[in-house]
Amino acid sequence: MTAPPARPKLYHITHVDNLAAIAKEGVLVSDAAMIARGGPSQAIGMSEIKRRRIEELEVSCHPGTKVGDYVPFYFCPRSVMLYVIHCANHPDLTYRGGQGPIVHLEADLHAVIAWARANGRRWAFSLSNAGAYYAELRCRPEDLDQLDWNAISATDFRSAQVKEGKQAELLVHESFPFALVERVGVCSPAIRASALTAVGMASQPAIEVCPAWYF
Repeated sequence: MTAPPARPKLYHITHVDNLAAIAKEGVLVSDAAMIARGGPSQAIGMSEIKRRRIEELEVSCHPGTKVGDYVPFYFCPRSVMLYVIHCANHPDLTYRGGQGPIVHLEADLHAVIAWARANGRRWAFSLSNAGAYYAELRCRPEDLDQLDWNAISATDFRSAQVKEGKQAELLVHESFPFALVERVGVCSPAIRASALTAVGMASQPAIEVCPAWYF
């Protein structure tokens, strides 16, 4: 649809209470793997959508795998899902703690693809919400221009078309190394302090207050 930016970034959102376990293990794991373990310290997603991703939705370009077998990333911060969390009124959302404790884990798209290729790790991306039955998936870097990058960067997503395009996802099979996270973006100095404690005060990744990433 539109040409991608020169250095596209990826964003995985999670609750700050999950950060210590992620940093200690050194990886993010798929929803399927996390649920098999009994779930995270603090779940923030919608249980029915997670079930559908794990049990029903196939990743067409990698036969035999489901969307829930992959670690998901958005191509933007301040996502539609974060807005749902912020509003805290969706009937399928069990988490009601708002956006304040949510952190963004930022990585570089090209670095992630290079790592995946070097390690034989399957990956894909969806042109819209990967949790929808109608989602189209791609597995080639040359198809990144099929994403609606204007929608991805939009701050106003009241249009249905923009909302769909903004929910595009990058999917990494099974697990994702925490070492590829370049920056952790947080909502407030208090959450930054909690994130620093969780990560162990290490210099990598940088942990920054990023108010533009929140509502």
